[in-house]
Amino acid sequence: MVRYKSVEYIQKIMSNLEQVRNIGIIAHVDHGKTTTSDSLLAAAGIISSKVAGEALAMDYLDIEQKRQMTVKAANISLYHEYGGKPYVINLIDTPGHVDFTGKVTRSLRVLDGAIVVVDAVEGVMTQTETVLRQALEERVRPLLFINKVDRLIKELRLQPQEIQQRFVDIIKEVNSLIQEYAEPEFRDKWLLDPAKGMVAFGSAKDKIGLTVPASQKKGVKILEMMDAYRKGREAVEELQKVIPLHEALLDMVVRFIPNPKEAQRYRIPKIWRGDTNSEVGKAMLEADPNGPIVYLINDMRVDPHAGLVATGRVFSGTLKSGEELWLIGARTSQRVLQVSLYMGPYREVVDLISAGNIAAVLGLDKARAGETAVSMNIKDVAPPFERLHYISEPVVTMAIEPKKTTDLIKLIDALRKMSIEDPNLVVKINEETGEYLISGMGHLHLEVVLTLLKENYGLEVDTSPPIVVYRETIRASSQVIEGKSPNKHNRLYVSVAPLNEESIKLIQQGVVTEDMDARERARILRDQAGWDYDEARRIWAIDENVNVLVDMTSGVQYLREVKDTIIQGFRLAMKEGPLAMEPVRGVKVILHDALIHEDPAHRGPAQIYPAIRNPIYAGILLAKPTLLEPLQRIDIRTPVDFMSNIITVLSRRRGKVLNVIQLSSSVVRIVGEVPVGESADLANELRGVTAGKAFWGTEFSRWASLPDSLLMDVVREIRKRKGLKPEPPRPEDFMPL
Repeated sequence: MVRYKSVEYIQKIMSNLEQVRNIGIIAHVDHGKTTTSDSLLAAAGIISSKVAGEALAMDYLDIEQKRQMTVKAANISLYHEYGGKPYVINLIDTPGHVDFTGKVTRSLRVLDGAIVVVDAVEGVMTQTETVLRQALEERVRPLLFINKVDRLIKELRLQPQEIQQRFVDIIKEVNSLIQEYAEPEFRDKWLLDPAKGMVAFGSAKDKIGLTVPASQKKGVKILEMMDAYRKGREAVEELQKVIPLHEALLDMVVRFIPNPKEAQRYRIPKIWRGDTNSEVGKAMLEADPNGPIVYLINDMRVDPHAGLVATGRVFSGTLKSGEELWLIGARTSQRVLQVSLYMGPYREVVDLISAGNIAAVLGLDKARAGETAVSMNIKDVAPPFERLHYISEPVVTMAIEPKKTTDLIKLIDALRKMSIEDPNLVVKINEETGEYLISGMGHLHLEVVLTLLKENYGLEVDTSPPIVVYRETIRASSQVIEGKSPNKHNRLYVSVAPLNEESIKLIQQGVVTEDMDARERARILRDQAGWDYDEARRIWAIDENVNVLVDMTSGVQYLREVKDTIIQGFRLAMKEGPLAMEPVRGVKVILHDALIHEDPAHRGPAQIYPAIRNPIYAGILLAKPTLLEPLQRIDIRTPVDFMSNIITVLSRRRGKVLNVIQLSSSVVRIVGEVPVGESADLANELRGVTAGKAFWGTEFSRWASLPDSLLMDVVREIRKRKGLKPEPPRPEDFMPL
């Protein structure tokens, strides 16, 4: 077996990009990603092969070991020999649970290929589809590993023909997803062909695996693997020596995943917004180790001994300690104190890491996930990478406070560090009540945050029950409303209108952004969302909750001087709407006219903020305001007998069934939607009504209007909870007398 080589030796191979691969392991929760990683670590000699499959070495947090579930992305550099040549495989093991998809999104940005792990019994689940779609959007090439084949024998007791049919069905389903989500130029090229060796079959727990070419070469048929399970443990252990899993997977990776140089040629135009013909663009397309440094940070971690550690990919140049880098997002420069490779939870310090590889860096304390760090000499000409687009949003909130008041400072520090490590965790302070509010992707996300607070920081906290976060929006347009500053010297004339679905989609997907060329943005909005070109060209701001501010004024004196203040006032108004002080979503605010005082002393933020906020609030209250609630998509596979029980449970929770697909004579797939507010304890109820025989997965689906019959009750409940009067304000409350 190939053993783990010295760091110096791995570094030497890294300098030859032909022999480097950057891959991730992605899958639905519990399909065996981390167990698969264990197998690869054992092959490299990093952990003992005896404990591989049970060690879960990449799950290096206590909570991950206890829950048998990955909540962070872990990196490692592996050594593998194929065809007599040494290779370095930079591997990231990613989480599978829907609440941690943000980590998957950030990991995929720095990878070129992904092994999609699918449970042979459960098949392609919701999260499999989600992570595969994310990978294809980032132009990351997928390969397939059908795991847990032993379950087909031990649990389902299938016959050889049924097992083969099961494999064919899974491959077909993954290929249909590739055809649906891959871009046209990769669609056919990336389809999985098991005959060529793009699909592996095996069991990560037992460390055995096989591809069709390996089967022909070694003279071991896939059916022999199945026979070994029928014969018992000894036969399986014999097979481990003949068809080790790591060999099947890593050979597949070396053969089909492109090296960084090849991959960067087609990935850079998609993920980087700069000119590919510029000096920086060319250096990245070629992964030039002598070019200017471009380092994309996909992860920030707090090391208790070393402080903040940035992890990311060097797309161009060579990273060395002592190098000064410019952080484009933070608009500041910082010096690299140390460069290292990740070996699971450990970092091995090295002298340098060249383009095409993944590096850990100390010294970039002001960086955050998604940051682009570049050489100082190109700081004015290098644009950042495209923003990361998360498929979900923080939709569940809870208030927390330390049990001991003396721990307050400690709690603030812990939450600050945790929000740096996890950008999908939103921490806010309610100014009125003094509560600390944490918002996450789901109930489990917040549960994990509380466990980490206790285990990593020794903090005991009291919590409120989880609260679902809503969004405010409008269903009609308002008339033009006058807004006056408190000193009556400034007047702004504003109206509001709902954004159409096409505009919302373009903003969410990052096709339309605030900082892009105004003419280009206007062309896209005119052609794809039906905007008037002149109106689209005059967009001033697009905020994070998908709201737009448009300036339709003409010839207003001093407007340019207060433009930034108006934009800031608009953003503040969008953070908390008038109905229930929840964030506003999908609203277009139009500034029609303005009267601005000539003296700067009379037009500061204290005067301009109310002048823009009040007419926006009045407009929202006049334009059929409503609340949007988050919906989860739920995908359930169940024996036919339990179908009516499941539909009853979903209906009782205001859910609806979107589709029912017959998978076999005895199994159906139910696809539905259920409000997040109704999903607490849904898992237990589903287990109860299906006697534990159903598999399911959930993911964030969309925002949908709350039924009118519930609207005012929910609004009053939210307002009471926030210490406000139960009844929402009237439009007149925000209009000048």
